[in-house]
Amino acid sequence: MSKTKKSAYVKLADSAKAAPQAIKTDDLSSDQSMEVTVRIRRKQSIENHLQSGERYSREQYGQMFGAAEEDIKKVEEFAHTHHLTVATIEKAGRSVMLKGKVSDFENAFKVKMSCYQNSDGHTFRGRSGEISIPEELKNIVEGVFGLDDRPHSRPMFQVAKNKGKIIAHTSSQSYWPNELAKIYGFPKNADGKGQCIAIIELGGGYRAKDLKKYFADLKIANPSVTAVSVDNAKNNPSTADTADGEVMLDIEVAGAVAPAAKIVVYFAPNTDKGFLDAITQAIHDAHYKPSVISISWGSAEKNWTKQSLINFNEAFKAASLLGVTICAAAGDQGSSDSETDGKVHADFPSSSPYVVACGGTKLSAANGKINSETVWHEADDSATGGGVSDFFPLPGYQKQISVPFSINTHFKGRGLPDVAANADPNTGYKVLVDGESLVIGGTSAVAPLMAGLIALINQKKPQSVGFIHPQLYADPNLCRDITQGDNITTSTKKGYKAAKGWDACTGWGVLSHL
Repeated sequence: MSKTKKSAYVKLADSAKAAPQAIKTDDLSSDQSMEVTVRIRRKQSIENHLQSGERYSREQYGQMFGAAEEDIKKVEEFAHTHHLTVATIEKAGRSVMLKGKVSDFENAFKVKMSCYQNSDGHTFRGRSGEISIPEELKNIVEGVFGLDDRPHSRPMFQVAKNKGKIIAHTSSQSYWPNELAKIYGFPKNADGKGQCIAIIELGGGYRAKDLKKYFADLKIANPSVTAVSVDNAKNNPSTADTADGEVMLDIEVAGAVAPAAKIVVYFAPNTDKGFLDAITQAIHDAHYKPSVISISWGSAEKNWTKQSLINFNEAFKAASLLGVTICAAAGDQGSSDSETDGKVHADFPSSSPYVVACGGTKLSAANGKINSETVWHEADDSATGGGVSDFFPLPGYQKQISVPFSINTHFKGRGLPDVAANADPNTGYKVLVDGESLVIGGTSAVAPLMAGLIALINQKKPQSVGFIHPQLYADPNLCRDITQGDNITTSTKKGYKAAKGWDACTGWGVLSHL
C-alpha cells in the first residue's frame, strides 16, 4: 500500500518576525487552544479599480473581490489535515479563522512558539523567524496572523498634567468637542444622521452612565453606542488611568461632533491579528455599514512585519472602493514615534497611503475665535507624529508636492500627516472617564474629531466621500494652513518643520469641509 505523499513547504513571503524583547518563561503547553486568521488572495486584482475611483456596495465587492470558493476549500483541506477546525469564514474580508492546539499549529505552519513575559508582567505567545505553508497554498495564502499574540500597539492619547498631577476641566485651557467643531467651522445644520462611525479599540471600555452624564452636560442627545466583540474581546471598563481614557475620548469626541450618527465600537485584543480582524470586520460590516472608521492605536513602522503592513494596507484599499474613510492618529512623540534608536519613525497605520493621517496642533482660542494655532510640541517631546514612510512609496496624489526623502533611508516615501487639529493635552478635550472629569489630548483625539467631521460631510452629500486624498491634495484651500513649529525630538535631534503648504508636521492643516 503506497504512503500518502507529504506536501512540500515554502516560506510565506514577508512573514519573518523578530524574537520578542521580553523574557522567555517556558515553552507553551502543546494542548493549549488558540486561534489563527489566514488571509486569502482576492478573486481578482483591485489595482485598476482603485485608479478609476470606482465605488461598490459591500455585496458587489464581496462577489467581485472576495475570496474564491476553491481557495477557501484548499485552506479548509489543509486545516483538516492538521487537525485544525475552521471556525469562521469571511469571504468579503478574505479571512478564514482556524482553531486548534498549539502543537497542531506548530506542525501546520512549521513554527516554534514559546511563552514570554514583558516588563509590565504581561504574558504572551511569541515566535521568531518565518512561517511556512504547503507549496500548493503559495499563491493563495497572503498572511497568517495569531501564531504570535504579543501586545502590539499603543493608544495615542495623553492626559493633561501639571507637575505630575492630572488636570481636571476647571484648571486647564481646554475645549468641549462640540465647541471645537464650531471654532473650526464644521458644517452647520448637520448632526451625522444616517451615518455610522466605527471606532477600533484594542483595550479598555466605556460605561453607559458616564456617556449619559457627559452628553446631558453638553445638552446633546445621548448618541447610539454599540459594542461589538472581535476575537472574544469585550467592552471592559476599569479605571480612568487605563485604556478607558482612549475609549471614552474617542466616543465622546465623535459623539459630540456628530450626535445623530450611530457609533459602533469594535473591541479586539491588542495583537496584530486582533487589530486586523477588527478593521476587516468594520470595513465589511454589512449590518452597521460604517462610512468612516476612527483608529487611535498604532506603532512605528519598524515594529510591524512586512506581512502586517501589506495585509492592513490591502484592507484599507478595500475601504476606498467601498466609500469608507479611514482616519488614524499620526503619533504623540514627535519624529521618534516613541522609539529610542535615535532615528525618526512614521507611525502605522497612519502611514498607509489609504488612511487619513491625523496630526496635532496647539490651539489658543477665546469666544469662539482662534487666536493662534501652531504645531503641537511641548518641552518633554510630547508632540505630533509625522514624517515619511520607510515602506510605502510616494502615492500619486503626493507627487505634486515637496515630500522630503526619508531621513533614515532616503526612500521617497508616503508623507504624513494629511490633516491636523487640536491635540496638545494642555489645550485638550474635556472628557468624562470612569466618573472622572479629565482633559485629554494627543492625535488620538484628532482621529475621532475628523471621523465626526466626515460623518457631517457625508450626511450632506449624495454618497459618502470615501477616499478623500485625491480631492484633499487637489485643493489645498480645503484646509487652514499651520506654518509654525516642528516635531524635532531631543532623542533624535531630527524631524520636520512646519512650512507654507503641506508639511510633515500638520499636513495641509485643519480641515473643515470638503
